Amino acid sequence: MGVPFEALLPYVVCLGMFGFSGAALSKIRHMQNGGKRARHSIDQWDRQMMDRDRRLTGFLRGQTDNPQAPAGFELSNPWRLERAIC
Repeated sequence: MGVPFEALLPYVVCLGMFGFSGAALSKIRHMQNGGKRARHSIDQWDRQMMDRDRRLTGFLRGQTDNPQAPAGFELSNPWRLERAIC
């Protein structure tokens, strides 16, 4: 005795929605990374280099081969200084 296909429709709809939402989130993450694959296990060095790239190019994952820094880059120091004790 077979199973009526009407009983399987909710499972097909749920599976389709999970597949669609997974693919959509993957595409959004891909677009947010500038067309590059997502990064995992980012340590402090990687964060520092990604912040430098963001300050140079305007994109978190962007890179440039220009040896000269853009105007104003010397003033955008990422270091946070403590206040002087007076």
